[in-house]
Amino acid sequence: MKNPYLIVACLAMALPTLSISMDADAAGNAQRGLRGQLVHRVVMKWGNHVQEAYRADVRQWAKDMGPLFARASIDTLKRAANSPTFELMNDAFLVDDQGNTAHTNLLNAVNAGTLSGPIKSRLLGETTNDLVFVPITPCRIIDTRVAGGVIAANTVRSFDVTAVANYSFQGGDASNCGGAGSAGSFAAAAINFTVVTPGAAGYITAFPFLATQPLAATVNYTAGSIVGNFAVVRLDQGASANELNVYSFAQTHLVGDLVGYFINPVLGELDCQETFSSNITVNAISTGTGSSPACAAGYTIVSGGCTMSTFDGRIVSSRQFPGSNTHFCAFRNESGSTSNTGVAYGRCCKLPSGRAP
Repeated sequence: MKNPYLIVACLAMALPTLSISMDADAAGNAQRGLRGQLVHRVVMKWGNHVQEAYRADVRQWAKDMGPLFARASIDTLKRAANSPTFELMNDAFLVDDQGNTAHTNLLNAVNAGTLSGPIKSRLLGETTNDLVFVPITPCRIIDTRVAGGVIAANTVRSFDVTAVANYSFQGGDASNCGGAGSAGSFAAAAINFTVVTPGAAGYITAFPFLATQPLAATVNYTAGSIVGNFAVVRLDQGASANELNVYSFAQTHLVGDLVGYFINPVLGELDCQETFSSNITVNAISTGTGSSPACAAGYTIVSGGCTMSTFDGRIVSSRQFPGSNTHFCAFRNESGSTSNTGVAYGRCCKLPSGRAP
């Protein structure tokens, strides 16, 4: 720490604004001069400690601290230069405009009770794309052999899938298929299509009502065959009826069995609360443990964390045990002379029924 070049290097990194133009005002020069003096005091005061206590390269430490020195206000530099311990010197650079560290702000908020109450955040998902599948017991919704007759060659026939109390009018089951017909307008249907004795080789294409027919085949068939294929088909949710179109290249009968459907997700807000332990005092060269308060009834812990008041504090363990509704913290105080303060906190949310965090 006796190398004058180190001090020069540190000041050069910390004070990029010292390349002062000739027309700079005297007040600005004085401010920069004071900044340089304060940085010099910090480096001279703690350089040896960094080298001896942490076995760290002093030059690298000075380089790492340079941006902090450059951004710090004069008041912050004064606090750092006058700090009685190395930890407090470091804390001085981790403050807000009122001179409070993040840990201090957390403790103040906990003590003031300003962190209680719900925290609102949006659920993930897009209502048009991120669909939710609802499986059902397979149920017949289309059978042209029973109702409607053959589909003529090179024509399109429309069918109802949603908002149907009884599918028998189009040859299907005389029910709403276990609630599928009364589930409201859903976005897509999972259907097993079977082509029955077509008049010639060809294909069918299933697509949304009123949509442009795609260049794609849902089932390929040969003359006189009985062949099936499973398909997931998007439906026209804007239609009051006839949400599904089926094109056939050749004359044929068609059977359709519904095996499930896709509904749009309902976007809502997560109702979350954060819980904080009281201050957990950890004496010098000692360990301590604590947990966040248990989540309120109806809430489940989904995350959490631990914090300590100074750089001498170490987080030994931060975890949630299976079946526990709290967040556990284990702390270690490396200071040989002063106690330390820790806080354990958890985030508790109301989750959809049966969902694990």
